[in-house]
Amino acid sequence: MIPLQDETRRPARFPIVTLALIALNAAAFILELANGDAFVDRWSVVPADIIAGQHPITILTALFMHASWSHILGNMVFLWAFGPEIEDAMNPARYLVFYLAGGLLSMAAQIGIDPTSTLPNLGASGAIAAVMGAFLVTYPRDKIRTILIIGFFVRITFIPAALLIGFWFLTQLVSFGAITGAGGEEGGVAYMAHISGVIFGAAAARLFEGPRRPARPWDPD
Repeated sequence: MIPLQDETRRPARFPIVTLALIALNAAAFILELANGDAFVDRWSVVPADIIAGQHPITILTALFMHASWSHILGNMVFLWAFGPEIEDAMNPARYLVFYLAGGLLSMAAQIGIDPTSTLPNLGASGAIAAVMGAFLVTYPRDKIRTILIIGFFVRITFIPAALLIGFWFLTQLVSFGAITGAGGEEGGVAYMAHISGVIFGAAAARLFEGPRRPARPWDPD
């Protein structure tokens, strides 16, 4: 399932922070392409280094790094699908703090689950998972325009946010359990960051929200 946008409402504010975050992620990815693996290694999180007190700034910089075109495109699609409405519910300043806090906490959780790992960790997915967690408790009944792919079957449908995000969260739990149960590493997918991000977002959303805004139904005509 690939979420595209909320079909139930449109934000009252222009989503300046969400767009700025997408632009920053794109700029960082361009730097990665221009500077190669050395740049990626320098600014990604290596849990063993963090535990040893080395390169602590990478806990922040890694939130804007991505491993491939599919990685960044997938993350930015999810951010655009859920970010504008949560930015509107919180206000831009609180939303930025929330996003960064969710990203930092989820990265810390990922480090904590395997502190001796020397695999680089990078990506915005933990912060975006926090946004999804906030959406889950703030607008659970909103219909999300979604590309549904089952084998060769592809269609655009409308799925309640609670169902879509809940299913995604369940897949992260199952994948994490399968890997840890087999005694293996995550192979570059930060499932614990995703899980902890959603939990943080759901728990903290109300603390960051402003006064509840009325729904703004969207009429494409």
